[in-house]
Amino acid sequence: MSERISDVLPGWSMKSLLVVLVVGIVSSGAIFSESAFAQDDAAAEFGADPEPEPPAVPDAPAPGAADNGGGDDAGGSAPNQSLLGWFIKSLGIPYLIVFMALSVTLVSLFVMNMLAARRDTLCPLDLIEEFGQRLDENDNQGAYDLAKSDESVLGQVLAAGLSKISRGYPKALEGMQEVGEEESMKLEHRLSYMALIGNLSPMIGLFGTVQGMIASFDVIANGGSTPKPSDLAAGISTALFTTLVGLFIAIPAIAAYNILRNRVARLLLEVGVESENLMSRFEDTTPKAGGR
Repeated sequence: MSERISDVLPGWSMKSLLVVLVVGIVSSGAIFSESAFAQDDAAAEFGADPEPEPPAVPDAPAPGAADNGGGDDAGGSAPNQSLLGWFIKSLGIPYLIVFMALSVTLVSLFVMNMLAARRDTLCPLDLIEEFGQRLDENDNQGAYDLAKSDESVLGQVLAAGLSKISRGYPKALEGMQEVGEEESMKLEHRLSYMALIGNLSPMIGLFGTVQGMIASFDVIANGGSTPKPSDLAAGISTALFTTLVGLFIAIPAIAAYNILRNRVARLLLEVGVESENLMSRFEDTTPKAGGR
């Protein structure tokens, strides 16, 4: 082997060849290491992404910090006003008292007229039957006592007719008509107060509307170029609430008045018809001498 290498490389000894071989291996290792470092530098230079760092965890807010912030916001704005408080403030004490008085009066009148517009109060059927039976039995005094003791309109009309029957049938009819007109007038007067409330309530609401709009325009006139919306809203809310309450009272008042008036008119007409039918058996009665 040594002879062959000596033949190929004349003048080179075995020791020299080993030294050259070691130097070559060391040089090749250095070259490989330098190439590896060069590749890392190139990767860093041409934008290779480094390993991402873990995201930073934000610091937790201190206990009560959110509450303090919410409290500051809440403290900066006024609390919401209730609807009832806004309603009372917009109406004002004078309008509130007037509308409350009208409402209580309307309810009282409605109950009174409902009780007065019943059939038992105006034209009870029991009185018609019993009065007719006593007349059939020629018990005129008993019929008169029955009608007189009855508090209905028909009872008062029949009692007035029997009390003047001695002066003749025409006088009895006149007495019945007078009592019927008087009772009808009482009922109409009581009903007319409901119509008065129905007509008066919108007028009071309209008065409040005009007053509220005047207040709003006064704010515009004296508030400069930018008046406060809250000052404008005060007058406008007064105008709207007074109108609303006035209509709220007027609509049921007018409706109840017309319904009850028609019912009373029908029952009073029935009173006139029934009273004339019951007294018609005295048509041939002649006036008695000295009768009043």
